[in-house]
Amino acid sequence: MLGRRPVRPSGPVTIHDVAKAAQVSLSTVSKALNGTGQLREETRDMVRRVAEELRFRPSEIARSLSGRQRRTIGLISSDHHGRFSLPVLEGIQDTLDAESISVFLCNAAGDPERERQHIHSLLANRVDGIIVTGTRATPRHPLNLEGEHLPVFYAFSRVVDPDYPCLLPDDRGGGQLAGEHLCRLGRSHVVHVTGPAHVEAVQHRRQGLEHALAEHGLALPPERVLTGSWSEAWGHEAVDRILAAWPSTDAIFCGNDQIARGVVDALRARGVRVPADIAVVGFDNWEIIAAATRPPLTTVDMNLHELGRQAGLQLLTMIDGGEVRGVQRLPCSLVVRESCGGQMSQNRG
Repeated sequence: MLGRRPVRPSGPVTIHDVAKAAQVSLSTVSKALNGTGQLREETRDMVRRVAEELRFRPSEIARSLSGRQRRTIGLISSDHHGRFSLPVLEGIQDTLDAESISVFLCNAAGDPERERQHIHSLLANRVDGIIVTGTRATPRHPLNLEGEHLPVFYAFSRVVDPDYPCLLPDDRGGGQLAGEHLCRLGRSHVVHVTGPAHVEAVQHRRQGLEHALAEHGLALPPERVLTGSWSEAWGHEAVDRILAAWPSTDAIFCGNDQIARGVVDALRARGVRVPADIAVVGFDNWEIIAAATRPPLTTVDMNLHELGRQAGLQLLTMIDGGEVRGVQRLPCSLVVRESCGGQMSQNRG
């Protein structure tokens, strides 16, 4: 699999170095070296060979802990569909697997009574900490730990009290990325079609877009911000309003990929070319939608896997006695596909 012998780092070799050299995830390295999990034998042998060539050895501290009871973490998800929580959980799992930490996964599905039962079960199993993840749409109350003192970290989930440790995507930065990209392409008549106006993420994405446009001497009038549901149907409906009210529109920034797909489909049905006539940008980088849209959708990626990985590291810091407080924001990134194009059409019709 490897074309050449891996180069040994100048400093102490870590599990990250082994994963990079073997071109696999941290969890795969952990499973291969610990003899756990379901891996193909050739993968397990390759990882062990790379570790041997790098002269990777567990630290003396790790060895001293091997005789102790294995650490355990509880994961509570309130995401009904798993669209957002699954990549977050995969990132968390990568971090915890690398530390040989067992995980109890609980899906509360937004049901307070089910969440209470899960908390009771996790406390009975004496977990070392809990990570809570969800849909993030509505700020929630902190977990009721029944009087127990236990580290709890909220990933893609927001607590009403701003002092609680939460990690969220930088929605404002994501909106700014989309706006800057459209401005660089020469688009100057932008409409924003997004979700419910009361949602914090909707407000932050709009603010980011406004900031980017202002940096290029452009404005986003309030009437050009259309709020509705997170659905393709709303995207279809919004296009009729846009074409009737603002025929000079040359770009539409959508609050999520579902809305964006509805917008693109509706524009195509009305003979409007994407991106030649109107460029479209989405938000979420939901691969099953973004890649299947015609043309494929330029969109903002919330980097949920990395968010989960960072959440795992933050919880481990708390378990080890470190202090983690307040809301943190993880930068988003822009995934450029064909729905924006490189240049505006010279003939917009």
